[in-house]
Amino acid sequence: MLNRVQKRNLTKRDYVTLSSMIFALFFGAGNLIFPLHLGQLAGGHWGIAAAGFLITAVLLPLLSVLAVCVTKSKGVYDIGKPLGATFAVVFMVLIHFTIGPFFGTPRTATVSFTVGLAPFFPAKYQSLALLLFSAAFFGLAYYLSVEQSKIMARVGKLLNPLFLLLLVAIFAVAFSSPLAHAGSTSATAAYQTAGFTNGFLQGYNTMDALAGLALGVTIVTAVNFMGQTDPNKAAWVTARAGFFSMAFEGLIYVLLILLGAQSLGQFKLSDNGGVAFDQIVTHYMGSVGQAILAVLIITTCLTTAIGLVAAFAQDFHKHFGFLSYKAWLRITCLASFLTANVGLNQIIAWSTPVLMFLYPLAMALIFLSILSPLFHQSSVVYVWVVVFTVVPAVFDMVAAFPAV
Repeated sequence: MLNRVQKRNLTKRDYVTLSSMIFALFFGAGNLIFPLHLGQLAGGHWGIAAAGFLITAVLLPLLSVLAVCVTKSKGVYDIGKPLGATFAVVFMVLIHFTIGPFFGTPRTATVSFTVGLAPFFPAKYQSLALLLFSAAFFGLAYYLSVEQSKIMARVGKLLNPLFLLLLVAIFAVAFSSPLAHAGSTSATAAYQTAGFTNGFLQGYNTMDALAGLALGVTIVTAVNFMGQTDPNKAAWVTARAGFFSMAFEGLIYVLLILLGAQSLGQFKLSDNGGVAFDQIVTHYMGSVGQAILAVLIITTCLTTAIGLVAAFAQDFHKHFGFLSYKAWLRITCLASFLTANVGLNQIIAWSTPVLMFLYPLAMALIFLSILSPLFHQSSVVYVWVVVFTVVPAVFDMVAAFPAV
């Protein structure tokens, strides 16, 4: 199909659409709830916590996109390939299942339901409502991602602008009448002494550095469909659009963290950012605010779900070609639907130890990929760096396991 794509120069409008798509693919479930919760945890120390958070939630994802560009990769497999084909396949599978059907993709449905729709249902019907909603959610995600050539238009031109419009409306109302001065709110004990470190670790929960590696195949495919089939030009286009999208994402993170810190003037520390978001919007807008929040959450989570299921199907079809793209797409949507019905808190609890293991490994490979021209992608350099990264990462993973 790509052979029939007409080569052309991109316009400013093309760059805006591509940047919008990249932003939408990255900005999903955790990107709304975790910075808001971080603001509540950090209180008056929100600034230093935000600095740590931005490193792992913005800088690292941007570097992951640049790593794909520098190495001219088409997916996460190519990032790990200097360590051998076996390692590359295992790393690809671990990344895709973590941000895919095990944790990341199911979370898009559970956050959508918990924040957007759960307040409208009595407690005794919550499980049934989640079951029906998640089935419809992943059915729609499948429908919108089944045609690869239309993903950018559906996400970048339609869903993401709607999400941004609603989010700007919430920010305008909330910051015009803040609940408290953020600097005067109290911080939890951990953030009084180690705000930067804890903010840095909270950034792991967005999974965006891992997503950047996995979504590389979806982004590069979209760039190819725009007529940029030359690897060098495609890398430049991806890097440029990625910079603008991640910079804008960083601005939204700061506003969400600030909003979370201000909310302590009216509300107590919540169990998660989803609860906090619901409280804030209901305070300012009542039932209308809940309806706006429901559309906002479902829209942003759906765009990320589309990117994650498409990337999973594209990579798995490429490396395990005994099944078609559509077949892998059905598998990941079905598996994500099943995992989503475990519940949001359980998904977050069990994703933490996995992220504590994979994030340091992903960071090492991202930096190695960016610096690879300096040592000509020497496998010896890769092996030693990865060995010294994996050992402490295993201990961090074990320490982070929740009680069974």
